Amino acid sequence: MKIEQIYTGCLAQGAYYIVSENEAVIIDPLREVKPYLDRLEKDNVTLKYIFETHFHADFVSGHLDLSKKTGAPIVYGPTAAPEFEAIIAEDNQIFEIGKVKIKVMHTPGHTMESSTYLLIDENGIETAIFTGDTLFLGDVGRPDLAQKATNLTQEDLAGILYDSLQNKIMPLDDSITVYPAHGAGSACGKNMQKETVDILGNQKKTNYALNQPDKASFIREVLDGLTAPPKYFGMNVALNKGGYESLDVVMNKGLQPVAPEDFEALAEETGALILDTRGAADFHKGFVPNSINIGLKGDFAPWVGTLIVDVKHPLLLVTDEGTEEEVITRLSRVGFDNVIGYLKGSFEAWKNAGMETDEIKRITPAEFAEQFTKEATVVDVRKLTEYSAEHIDNAYNKPLDTISDWARTIDDSEHFFLHCAGGYRSMIAASILNSHGIRNFTEIEGGFNGIKKTEKLPTTDFVCQSKTL
Repeated sequence: MKIEQIYTGCLAQGAYYIVSENEAVIIDPLREVKPYLDRLEKDNVTLKYIFETHFHADFVSGHLDLSKKTGAPIVYGPTAAPEFEAIIAEDNQIFEIGKVKIKVMHTPGHTMESSTYLLIDENGIETAIFTGDTLFLGDVGRPDLAQKATNLTQEDLAGILYDSLQNKIMPLDDSITVYPAHGAGSACGKNMQKETVDILGNQKKTNYALNQPDKASFIREVLDGLTAPPKYFGMNVALNKGGYESLDVVMNKGLQPVAPEDFEALAEETGALILDTRGAADFHKGFVPNSINIGLKGDFAPWVGTLIVDVKHPLLLVTDEGTEEEVITRLSRVGFDNVIGYLKGSFEAWKNAGMETDEIKRITPAEFAEQFTKEATVVDVRKLTEYSAEHIDNAYNKPLDTISDWARTIDDSEHFFLHCAGGYRSMIAASILNSHGIRNFTEIEGGFNGIKKTEKLPTTDFVCQSKTL
């Protein structure tokens, strides 16, 4: 028997590939299925089942493409109602793969169809659980995503999740390995540990959610501090439940080079958003006017989903040459399938063609320290938790994920400085503000991490802000 965790850092997501004898299963596959097909061919095994722990919200699964390419059936837990052919398993149903077995344990709460898969080895020993979003390392799945689909409150769902954990997970042996669907950085939980594999006994000791004295305490603690989920989550659920275009089709449509002379006209004709995926260091020096920068080398897909939201919106790409396929793949992971082309020759070709360009004013932390005064306005786009830990004295906290709300309140007649932790998020914010016609600002390279190193700027612990920007 072989168990392989296939972890994707950008989404903090774990898929699982299990082989016994000449048969295999895959649990919660990502959108691009070639890595799984390559493994099957290399191991000379047949894919027998594709297990889905639930209808995912934060990414589009590869279950449909994988099933079409291999003939393997898709398996969901009880109560699931997909709009395509699938096996809807019963609670405690057993599936055999080679010499091992997988037992379905219905564990609703995160969603009502959520299920945990218990692996029983060739000796009949319960070995591992694949928990999806039911149990994470250090946390449990957020119980607020399925409210609209179930007419249940988040308190109701949290209570159901408590029962699932107490009745199905906690009685299992401490030696069992826990393989969750997500790790630290995922928006599906709030307190995940950095590790991606653990034993259940350790989780029983260290996971706050498993150490609550009663259901009421569990509900209160799990819901405490829960922020609103990203707005694209619902669209991803719909794609996972209802179906989507093959990634092959999406890729063929998106890999269309567009000459600089035609790029602007195509954007105007289609209403496409121009997405520039180059790094901040290159973007700020020059870019296609009104383009939005979300760098590929970062939490690219989650930020695209959070800020663009509408997965059907047409996109035109400006990329580092040779990364077009990777960009389209990573967009598809969160359901953004409507890429209609990319700028041929990247930004250099645009500039060489004599087309209009724009730029963002960026300075180093040292330059910021020289220009800073007590009267300076500073906008910090980090998360509230980051800001609360330490920030520049009198800086305003305007988190990037809410920029669509606060951008319209900016007074462009007053200059301000803009920063995040390292420069990735602040350049995203800068590009969005610039596209809204807000230009009277200076972005700080290296963000707060660089600012602290100057040791010349006043920083403070959290204080209540009475002034609004």
